[in-house]
Amino acid sequence: MSRILVAYATRAGSTKEVSEFIGRVFSEQHIRTDVMPVSSVKSLDGYDGVIVGSAIRAGHLLPEAVNFVKRYQGKLHNLPTAYFVVCLTMEKDTPEHRQEVDAYLNPLTALVQPVSKGLFAGVMDSTKLGFPWKMLMKNTPQGDFRRWDEMRVWAEQAIPLMTKLERA
Repeated sequence: MSRILVAYATRAGSTKEVSEFIGRVFSEQHIRTDVMPVSSVKSLDGYDGVIVGSAIRAGHLLPEAVNFVKRYQGKLHNLPTAYFVVCLTMEKDTPEHRQEVDAYLNPLTALVQPVSKGLFAGVMDSTKLGFPWKMLMKNTPQGDFRRWDEMRVWAEQAIPLMTKLERA
């Protein structure tokens, strides 16, 4: 049986929720899946694939997501690796926004090429932000813009790319 790690970096919790959802989609297919913050990962031993997710802040991946891929770059080259981001820019899913958000993944793709990339809309709840971010984001639309059906489709399409049994 394949074992997949979904490791994430989040600030306000939306990326954690997306990671848990992706983990459930894999688990529904009887794939052992661990979901945890990148800071909690101590080893990639025993995993057959790794999914790395990050929130986007001010047009950048969270540093801990980049550091995770740098730290495990050697091992990730030998494992199917997928990336996803949760970003308000994807509230409007246009070709221009997809191109912009896809470019946010460049620091990771420069280290390890993924088998799949997910570009997902996020949540803006300014009550979960610290003062400087509240001020910066005061004119940003508030709400949950995640499209769970699109995340499910992405995760289901990633399963054969990520799992040992399907690749054999």
